[in-house]
Amino acid sequence: MRKVADCRDMPSESGCTLTIAGEEEEVVRAASEHAVSVHGHTDGSELREGVRGMLKDEAPQHV
Repeated sequence: MRKVADCRDMPSESGCTLTIAGEEEEVVRAASEHAVSVHGHTDGSELREGVRGMLKDEAPQHV
């Protein structure tokens, strides 16, 4: 099942609305890179585990 990371689920001064969906490892990598480049977080295992913990299952779009 595809996973989703949605910046709207995290408190943010920037009001970021980015949503990333895909296979779990793809989403963790892309969301971590986004968190570093846009939100100023430090990359590392703690960030990636935090991202992994906020992932949700994608709602089916195709039947």
